[in-house]
This record gives sequence, structure tokens and C-alpha cells, in this order.
Amino acid sequence: MARILATDGLDSECVKILQEKGHHVDLIHFERDELLRGAISGYDVIIIRSATKIDSEVLAANISPESHIHLIIRAGVGLDNIDLKKASELGVLVKNTPTASTMAVVEFTIGHLLAGVRNISRADREMRSTIWAKKSSTGTELSGKNLGLVGYGRISRGVAIVAKALGMSVHVFDPFLKDDPTKNSDVVKHDSVESLFSSCTHISIHCALTESTRGMVNYDLIQLMPEISPDGIVCGRHIVNCARGGILDEADAHKMLKSGHIRSLGLDVFENEPEGNPELSSHPNVISTPHIGAATSESQKRIGMEIVNLILSEFES
Repeated sequence: MARILATDGLDSECVKILQEKGHHVDLIHFERDELLRGAISGYDVIIIRSATKIDSEVLAANISPESHIHLIIRAGVGLDNIDLKKASELGVLVKNTPTASTMAVVEFTIGHLLAGVRNISRADREMRSTIWAKKSSTGTELSGKNLGLVGYGRISRGVAIVAKALGMSVHVFDPFLKDDPTKNSDVVKHDSVESLFSSCTHISIHCALTESTRGMVNYDLIQLMPEISPDGIVCGRHIVNCARGGILDEADAHKMLKSGHIRSLGLDVFENEPEGNPELSSHPNVISTPHIGAATSESQKRIGMEIVNLILSEFES
């Protein structure tokens, strides 16, 4: 029997399956000070989402010759909230669920793009204030525009499929492609992120947060974006980040929103979570959401079942 802790929730059906297999499951969220006092040291498996950070200090506080932590599972794609090097040194296996939330984030990204170019959130806020802002809510279409994708993994490729169906031309930059999924396709591949931004009025971020990507999308890079699309429309500049907070420099983005250089900004992730950035979110041309790109009933069930399979294969093989 494995002692399993899900710090940020787990689908109830998946909990039931694990319990029926004889495993003990706790759904308890611990704050950082509790983690540093060894709150999770008695568990074999730790399941986390983005709200829990397992860094080197937390690992050191909870792993000893007497502790039982064997496996850490990130319910989602990114592993930036786990110190992988330290976990490996301590003999802790780390896994994630890279495919389960793909479609949810793809749809959400497209939703942010549409909300930005069609002023949906701003018009809704004005309607709630009894303002009939028909003329000032005129937007632009996605069709006929260049969409630049920073990173070209599973989610980004899904976004590309939908964007092309909407009539967009898709451009990508990803220096880490092992194969070339753009070969023999109508996706335009760029050799530098500067080239990508110089070619696209619409940008969607899909890379991991690393030392090299932290603050990468900044004033200088955004300054390169054109405001006139290939179809001759002055559509302005639009950026969406549903990947990781910190890749976009929020201070630079706010400055460029206030100057009008950025027409719309869609954010599902922030440099500081769960605090977010209230000043940035209050700008009328910002659509901000609390890191809910993967938060659909369908994806949570898929994530849960993937976690169940990972645990069962590890402890019942």
C-alpha cells in the first residue's frame, strides 16, 4: 500500500480507484512553512499542481534515510515548480501528465485570442455598467493575420491547427525541436525569436520558463511587432500567455499597453501567483484569468486517470 498525498486536489473518481486498490490517499494542501517542517515526509507519492512548489529546501526538509517519498507527480505539463536536479540526487522519481490537458489549453488560448481582438471582456464590463459601447467595441478578425508561436510543442501545434482553420498564417520559433514538424507544412519556421516577432501582429507564448526565457518577451522584443497585418488591416499588436508567468516582462507589457503599442494582452499566468498583478489586470485591454488553462472537467479527469496509471504501474508492477 502506498501513502499518497494530493496537495492541490485530485478527481474524486481517481481517488476512489486508488483507494479500492488498497492505497491511502490524503487531499491536504500544505503551506510552505509546513512543507519546510517536513509535513510531506511520511508519504510515498506526492501529487502537485502549480500551487505547490517542491524546491531544493522542501526536498531536503522532507527526505531522509527514514522518509518514504518515492515519486512526485506533477498534474500537468510544466515541471518548473520542482527542483529536478535535487530530486534526482535524492533518488526521487519525478513524472508529469504531458498530454492530458493539451486540448483544454489549446481551446483556452484561442479563447484568449478571440476575446482580445473582439473586445469581448471589455464590452461585457461596460454592459454591466449599463454602457452600450457598440462603436468603441469594434474589433478585428483573426483571419488574414500572422500568428507567431513561441515554442512548438503539443499545445502550440494544437493552437496552430485551430488558427489555420480560422484563416491565420502560422509562424513558429523553437530552437529545441528534435524533429521538424514544420517540414512539408504551411507553417513558417523562424531562426530567431526576433524574426518571429518582426513578422507577427499576434503572438502566443508556449515555451517553458527557464533562465534563458525569463523576461524574454520584453520591451525590445515587443517593439519589433508590426501593427498592420498582411491583409492591410491596422489590427494592432496582440499577445497571449497561457504558458508560464515570468516569460513575459509584466512591467514592460504594462508600459506598452498604456502607450497603446499593445492593443490587447491575454494572461492566464503571472510572475507571482496567486497574487497576480492587479494593476496590470485592471487595464481595460487586458484579459486576465487565474491560471485556469487546464481547468476543464474533461482534462482533470484525464489528468487524474493518467496519475492513477502512473501510480499503479510504479507500485503494482
